[in-house]
Amino acid sequence: MRALTYLEPTKIDVIEKELPKIEKSTDVIVKMLKTTICGTDLHIISGDTPEVPKGLTLGHEGVGEIAEIGESVTNFKVGDKVLISCITSCGHCEYCKQSLYAHCKDGGWILGHLIDGTQAEYVRIPHADNSLYLIPENMNDDVVVMLSDILPTGLEIGVLNGQVKPGDTLAIIGAGPVGIATLLTAQFYSPAKIIVVDLDDNRLELAKKLGATDTVNSKNPEAAIQRIFELSNGVGVDVAMEVVGFPATFDLCQKILSPGGRIANVGVHGASVELHLEDLWIKNITLTTGLVSTSSTPMLLKTVSAGRINHIEELITHHFSFDDILKAHDIFKNAAKTKALKVIIDF
Repeated sequence: MRALTYLEPTKIDVIEKELPKIEKSTDVIVKMLKTTICGTDLHIISGDTPEVPKGLTLGHEGVGEIAEIGESVTNFKVGDKVLISCITSCGHCEYCKQSLYAHCKDGGWILGHLIDGTQAEYVRIPHADNSLYLIPENMNDDVVVMLSDILPTGLEIGVLNGQVKPGDTLAIIGAGPVGIATLLTAQFYSPAKIIVVDLDDNRLELAKKLGATDTVNSKNPEAAIQRIFELSNGVGVDVAMEVVGFPATFDLCQKILSPGGRIANVGVHGASVELHLEDLWIKNITLTTGLVSTSSTPMLLKTVSAGRINHIEELITHHFSFDDILKAHDIFKNAAKTKALKVIIDF
């Protein structure tokens, strides 16, 4: 089979690999139908995650059809169309029992990170009963792919960690795919203002269309901070969500927070940041970090299936066949020029 493979920092290619095999009775083999590219993949390719072994198949999102099942799998059968969660869960370790699937002792974020992932024609899914979801018949497969990672990440690590509540003023720093997913799911909780901050006016325009009450271009950081304070009655925001993963965007969150505010860090950081406790110690702030556990995925599937989250398809800007996956990576990597958000790869 063909698989998009991480060869070394800055180098990937499509190579031939052996078909995956059932290794444990709880495994299934999934024939991929659709996948996508994540910003985390770019971090891996850049060398920010040195634990990723050379020769690994990338990807941790997608929709597929079950081709083979292990003898202990009870929730699925061959031929079922399933959503692949970005997080693998054994379902019985101490972390899984707390719904902290991100830190499953025999799973967590392993697809496309520690074991071969979904940017291939076939993929092995461990602990399938807890790591796959049947897809309702009325759902568009492209939209379903957004439920593998970005929607649960935006909800759990941004909105829930940030304790968004009715009447809050919140700022989302970064209008990429996860930032927009955070914007969509934040509206469950009726904040009074959602300020979306980015360098890209095209993304800010989309954010306004999808529910942002205000947008701020941060090309001039000091002017952006001043504008955010103007929009928040001079006191700063209740919740600042960092959805980029850069020191400058984390620093912006520290500077716009009101007393009693919450910083929800969602971005993947490949470099250290400065935490300005000399300013923050007195402000009674809360700082959260996290890797998504996807405990919200069943709820999100029901909510999206019922039509309660709209415009998800507008996150998808490009479609490619798997034959063109290297071109797709290039388009996604150069999103500022190509205006790419989510890229769907069809098999």
